[in-house]
Amino acid sequence: MTFQVRRRDEVELQFRGSSSQSFDDEDPEKPRRLWYHRLPLLIIVACILGPQPSILRMLIYHHWRSLHQPAWAVIHFVVSFALTVITLTSLTITVTRDPGPVHTPTAREGVNSDNIGLAEALMGGGDEDDFMKPGRWCRKCWAPKPERAHHCSMCGRCVMKMDHHCPWLGHSCIGHRTYPSFVHFLTSATLLALYVATVAARALMYSFRNPFSVDETTPIHEMALSLYGIIISLVVGPFAAYHFYLITTGQTTLEHITPFMLLRHLPPLPRTGHSLSDPPLEPELSYQQRRLVKDAHSRLSLYDLGWRRNWALVFGWETRWGWVPKLLWGGSSPGDGMHHPRNPRAEDILAKLAADLVKADHDRFN
Repeated sequence: MTFQVRRRDEVELQFRGSSSQSFDDEDPEKPRRLWYHRLPLLIIVACILGPQPSILRMLIYHHWRSLHQPAWAVIHFVVSFALTVITLTSLTITVTRDPGPVHTPTAREGVNSDNIGLAEALMGGGDEDDFMKPGRWCRKCWAPKPERAHHCSMCGRCVMKMDHHCPWLGHSCIGHRTYPSFVHFLTSATLLALYVATVAARALMYSFRNPFSVDETTPIHEMALSLYGIIISLVVGPFAAYHFYLITTGQTTLEHITPFMLLRHLPPLPRTGHSLSDPPLEPELSYQQRRLVKDAHSRLSLYDLGWRRNWALVFGWETRWGWVPKLLWGGSSPGDGMHHPRNPRAEDILAKLAADLVKADHDRFN
């Protein structure tokens, strides 16, 4: 155990010393993004920019020439152009910004393996280095892993407050520093699609009622824009609404769809009277025990602090003009991404869940 304490202290010192280094340094074990990983992103950009010529034609031929309303044509152009710009801006920030680097020492910078004996190298880590416990250790990166950070096998790294890995956005992760921009992108893309669909549908209705006062090809553009806006709204809108729900309840996508993450946060189990690991592992749970975990997950959001504070923890700002980036491209979440306050009800619910799991396990074998 003396070796384990000394070794952990040395790694922690290396971990603190590497905080100024960028995670983007060359890593031979990090999966490389290939050219075809960018194709979905190009499709998204094409969907945003592709309808722009049709929008401009509709505004000129319908509002300017047919209705003789140049002011409305300019207004619709400015609004649609502004929504397009902020959609592309938040998309760019989401794709290019690091989602949340967990600065870790590399193998070259870690503990000198020449000083480790064979018996010490094979020695188990014990509870202090248990990778199943939150905020302890990632045995894939072989480095400390903060709370709510998760290892992405596609990116080959741990990500602060990882929400999910998105193949549509340049095959990258959505995490602490990119989640607000990602939600901003979904929101602005939905608003752009709804706005274009509304303007185009009204123009199309006018063309149907006044077929001889409009250009022959303009209704085709209006119909295409209406269908485009409706389809994009139906595709992107539910994703935006889903993430609004996640923010309101203080969850990430991984935490919402994976109820068995609660097992990592359970208090220590009794040493005797059950056959469960500490913490319990999902594969060893019976059907009844799985239901207990899912029921507890439905009642408990581990980081839910009330909807006002939950939104502030994602979109809050501290400076006087901090609302500007939030409005224009979403910005990044406040805080360091390593420390997350918990739901004050969490300890009681987790303690009851642990007791119920032990009782169910005892009844299972007796």
